[in-house]
Amino acid sequence: MSQLVRAKISALGTYVPPRVLTNADLEVMVQTSNEWLISRTGIRERHIVKKGVATSDLAVEAAKKALAQRGIGADDLEAIIVGTVTPDMFFPSTACLVQNKLGAKGAWGFDLSAACSAFVYALQAGAQFIASGAHQKVLVIGADVMSSILDYTDRATCVLFGDGAGAVLLEPASDDLGIVDFIHEVDGSGGGSLFMPGGGSLHPASHETIDKKMHYVHQDGQAVFKFAVRKQLEVCERLLERNGVKVGDLDLFIPHQANKRIITATAERLGLPEEKIVINIDRFGNTTAGTIPLAMNTAIEEGRLKKGNLVLLASVGAGFTVGATLLRWAY
Repeated sequence: MSQLVRAKISALGTYVPPRVLTNADLEVMVQTSNEWLISRTGIRERHIVKKGVATSDLAVEAAKKALAQRGIGADDLEAIIVGTVTPDMFFPSTACLVQNKLGAKGAWGFDLSAACSAFVYALQAGAQFIASGAHQKVLVIGADVMSSILDYTDRATCVLFGDGAGAVLLEPASDDLGIVDFIHEVDGSGGGSLFMPGGGSLHPASHETIDKKMHYVHQDGQAVFKFAVRKQLEVCERLLERNGVKVGDLDLFIPHQANKRIITATAERLGLPEEKIVINIDRFGNTTAGTIPLAMNTAIEEGRLKKGNLVLLASVGAGFTVGATLLRWAY
């Protein structure tokens, strides 16, 4: 049996739409305040698409940046995996649309639905194609247009989310850099805590589903918060222990950006100092599958993410989905 090859991230590209929705804007739309939003969520502003801009459009912009950074063309890609909960449409897949818009003629691909854990799930799916030797260049994208499924009269949800995308290129590593290990879980009993009930085979679109606002995000914020803190901590501790890594060995913790209090609570329980945590939710809100690559980019821009750094990724999403990834940054 041939030895598996470690996959590494060789390029990163991100994109958010230019339009900004601030807390002051939301104060006019729903009963909330800038002070409350900052204290409870850590969010100051989020980016929102203009009408007619879809998830595939954001994904393509992020992908172009990743390809340009690596200095290769779309024709060099062999597979495209798009993590998203807001596909342009049920079918064809957003991966098909991205492949066509990029002109990646030799690539196949598919969408992956894991809500806020979609990027880490897609990252591992892509890494397995590299590990097996099936492919040499896999593009992994996390992208969502959450504004398309938000009720902007529901202050419990509309204040939390933004639109954005991030793409990474996966290639074989020739050294000890790259993805070290991962742990993924699902707990389907939490499906009723964060979901969009309308539009699927259970509740197809109808006048009734529209009147009942079933095509929007519904969330039990307290249940999500408790589960997220507990499970992020649990999978991170298990992953570190399994690989003989102490918390002090980590250079950076890059978690899903759902709520600043979730991030800090998890980090405190892990024993991570503030300087090792990447938080950019204040600028982008929760972009679902886009948050971790956007946070990676923030860390690079701030000079905090460098070649050889030992990095821990973590996420919890609707489902519930849970994921943690340990990697050494490769460029």
